[in-house]
Amino acid sequence: MEDLKIVDVYEKSNERKTKKFNDNVNSSMRILIDYEKTVKDTEWIDMMELTIPYIDNIFRNPNRFIINEEEIVKIELARRITVDSIKHLAKHTNFIQEIDKKNGDVKPSKILNINKEESYNTYENRLIYTLVQNMKAFVNQKKEILANTKKSPFKDEKLVEYQGNSNSGNEEIEMTFSIKTRATVDKSQSSEEGIEARIERLEQKIRDLTSTEVYKILEKEHVALVRPPIRKTNVILKNVNFQYAVKLWNYLQDNLEDSTKKIKDKKDYMEEGELRNLANETFLLDYLIVNKLNKDEQENEEENEEAKDELIDKLLGKILDLDLGLSEDQLKDMIGRKFAIIKYKKMATMQEIQKIFSTHIDKYLEKIEG
Repeated sequence: MEDLKIVDVYEKSNERKTKKFNDNVNSSMRILIDYEKTVKDTEWIDMMELTIPYIDNIFRNPNRFIINEEEIVKIELARRITVDSIKHLAKHTNFIQEIDKKNGDVKPSKILNINKEESYNTYENRLIYTLVQNMKAFVNQKKEILANTKKSPFKDEKLVEYQGNSNSGNEEIEMTFSIKTRATVDKSQSSEEGIEARIERLEQKIRDLTSTEVYKILEKEHVALVRPPIRKTNVILKNVNFQYAVKLWNYLQDNLEDSTKKIKDKKDYMEEGELRNLANETFLLDYLIVNKLNKDEQENEEENEEAKDELIDKLLGKILDLDLGLSEDQLKDMIGRKFAIIKYKKMATMQEIQKIFSTHIDKYLEKIEG
């Protein structure tokens, strides 16, 4: 019993016994399932994590244009005299103070001063600036939703009830079992800290975007935010960085609602398929294990009796196949005569064997005594 294994139980079990058992199995299985879970939305985190590097590329290489600021200043305050300044003075001679008659030099009192400055206030830059603003608001909204779903109920309970009976020969077998499981913690809740950590890293990356020079300049200038729909400029259509930014923009616009899902599954039914068949096999295995509690001698006697019955059935079947007209008395007479002959031969053989053993033992004893 110490070395008993499941495979051995099957291999050593009597095939006829297990077949009778399986043929006579009558069983029922009831299954109850009560499941409730809240599935949290994290797709938006993936979208933002994917797009932030492209937004960073845009801020590092922003669109810009040159602004010419024209101003009439006194000649002594003029920083730079350009061709445009001369053209302007030629049109506005009232700014000429005097003309040197000897060499024709012109001395103006005032002149046009042109200051050229770069500006980041382009539609494309304002689009990305607005996108970052939207990202910050979206993250805050999702954080509130996730905080509320922490209190969402979780339930995962299962109950299996099995009743079975069978017989094998003169044995009546019954088995009843009940298994109940209850999960107290949602496995996905173990990733809760992972989600919170991802959100923290995401917020840090957004803060990095807001600390770039271009973002700060646009914020300082209080530029107008872009409202949907987006204008399809050449830059937005052809630049890869802007293509990813537009995808995120559209995603945020389309997913403002809470996308948290609640899954419920409640069932109470009688199982008639594979699970019940597996339980029936378990029933058989348990029966075979219990059967091993019998003494080996008793098992051998039962197996010998079954083997005898099976052998007799086969012999009688073969005799009747040869002569179907054989009567019961003729059959008994034939078997009786054959039985007497075979038994006599067996007895004679045993007596001869005993005689030979006895002779050799006597010789061995004489040799020892001599």
